Amino acid sequence: MLATTLAGVISITAAAVFSFALLSKMVERMVSLSVGIMLSTSLLHALPEAFESQADPRSLFATLLGGLLAFFMLEKFAILRHSHHHEGDGHQHAHGHDKREAGKAGWMILVGDGMHNFTDGILIAAAFLADPGLGIVTGLAIIAHEIPQEIGDFIVLLNAGFTRKRAYLFNLLCSLMAVAGGLLGYYTLDRASGMIPYVLVFASSGFIYIAVSDLMPQMQRRATVRESVPQVLLIGLGVAIVLLLTNGSH
Repeated sequence: MLATTLAGVISITAAAVFSFALLSKMVERMVSLSVGIMLSTSLLHALPEAFESQADPRSLFATLLGGLLAFFMLEKFAILRHSHHHEGDGHQHAHGHDKREAGKAGWMILVGDGMHNFTDGILIAAAFLADPGLGIVTGLAIIAHEIPQEIGDFIVLLNAGFTRKRAYLFNLLCSLMAVAGGLLGYYTLDRASGMIPYVLVFASSGFIYIAVSDLMPQMQRRATVRESVPQVLLIGLGVAIVLLLTNGSH
């Protein structure tokens, strides 16, 4: 419960601070750090933990494939969910249309975030059941990848007419869904421990997909040496953090 609560509160609060202060450079640095943390958490810890269990490797690989495809479809849905009407698009609408449309987009983002946080809670619980150290690292990885995403959501909420206070409050309430997911995952997976390797693989598929499909292409848009060196160093720092917190063992 502590891990799921802190994961939600820290990521929401950090995203609010960065969004409201418009610290764009820090956001870009956070992307590089989160890539290192997510990839090393998945490839050095969660996946080895899953594949050293008694589960069938072919079934685990099938879960990995299914997870990657599932996150691909979720991203497709997210792209559709985030596309909404903008002022000045040349279309004629009734007075107040823009505010209503932007408001709908804001509420849809909150619903999607609540569902995503609920899933994060289940994944943190699964990681803690496998090993407390892995649970801590998983919580840190979720915080790292949530901050850039939440920053984008804050911007959309403000555009939808939410005040800073309301945007923070509603996002904070959505983050508490992680606690509900953590409780459900803990008590359910404890009685069905055979499912833990599959949940860990599914979690890893999400981290790998987000890092490789979304974050790394974003980093590649800045290909100068001045931008690339800090990126590589921060990816390495993310890997080092994971290795340090787990003493190099999964």
